[in-house]
Amino acid sequence: MSKANGDDRDLSKKFDAGDGVRLKDGTVLPKLGQGTWHMGDQPSRRKEEIRSLRLGVELGMKMIDTAEMYGDGRSESLIGEAIQGIREQVFLVSKVYPHHAGLKHIARSCDNSLKRLGTDSLDFYLLHWRGNVPLGETIEGMERLKEAGKIRRWGVSNLDTRDMKELLSLENGTECAVNQVLYHLGSRGIEFDLLPHAQNNGIPVMAYCPLAQAGTLRDGLLRSEAVRDIADHHGIKPFQLLLAWCIRHARVIAIPKASTEDHVRENAAAALVKLTDADLARLDRAFPPPSRKMPLDIV
Repeated sequence: MSKANGDDRDLSKKFDAGDGVRLKDGTVLPKLGQGTWHMGDQPSRRKEEIRSLRLGVELGMKMIDTAEMYGDGRSESLIGEAIQGIREQVFLVSKVYPHHAGLKHIARSCDNSLKRLGTDSLDFYLLHWRGNVPLGETIEGMERLKEAGKIRRWGVSNLDTRDMKELLSLENGTECAVNQVLYHLGSRGIEFDLLPHAQNNGIPVMAYCPLAQAGTLRDGLLRSEAVRDIADHHGIKPFQLLLAWCIRHARVIAIPKASTEDHVRENAAAALVKLTDADLARLDRAFPPPSRKMPLDIV
C-alpha cells in the first residue's frame, strides 16, 4: 500500500474540509473523484495504478468510477485489488452496458461487476448510455437491485435533457441520483439546459474527461494563453486549473484519471484552488459558454 507522507496528510485534511456535493439522501461527496478508463489494460503498470488509486483515497478522492465496459472488466478487477482492506472508505461506482440494462440481464451484469470488484454492493450503479431497452425497464431493474441490497443508489450516464425529462416522468424515475456526462472547459454545452435542469431536480452532474481527451482539443486547452496565465498566477499547472474550473459549480463532481502517484497528488491539490471572478470572466472570453442548445458531447 502507498503511504501518505506528512504533506499528503495535510492535503487530505484540507481536501476533506472543502465543500462537497450533497446527494438526495444527504450523503456528501468530495468534488473530486478518480476515473479509471483504460486502467488495468497494461499489466506492466498494474502495481503503479493500484498504488495511485489507494493514495487517491488517502488524499480524500474517495469516489472511484469504473464500468463493465472498461477493458471488458479489467478495470473493475484492478479496482477490486486496489480497495482490499479499504472498501469502507471508498464510494464505488460502476456502469452497466445499455444492452445489459433490461430485466433479463441487469442482475447478472451487476453480480459480475461485484465479483470482479470483490464487494457485495455498489454505492452507485449507472446506465452507461441510453440504448434500446426502455428506460422504465431499466429503472425497474435498478430498483430491484436496491431492494436486494446489491446497489445503494442508481443513476445514468450520457443522458441529455430530453432523456432526463422522460426518465423523471416515469415511475421511480426521481430515484435517479446522478447523471455522468462529458464536461470540461472546451465542452460547455451542458451549461445551457442540462446542468440547470439537473440542479433544479437535485441531481448532481459527474464530469468525466474533465481535462478533455488526449488530442488537439486538450493541447489547445493546456496551451491557451488565458489558461496558462491564470495557472501561473495561482502557482499551479494548467491541468490543475482545468480541474478547478470544472468543480467551481456547486453541483459538479469531476473524476479525472491519474495513473501515477505524482499526478494523483496534483489532482487532489486542484480541489483547493479558488478561482476569482476575474479568472472566470477571462476563461469565459477565451472559451465562451453556450448561447443555444448544443448536442451532448460523448466520448
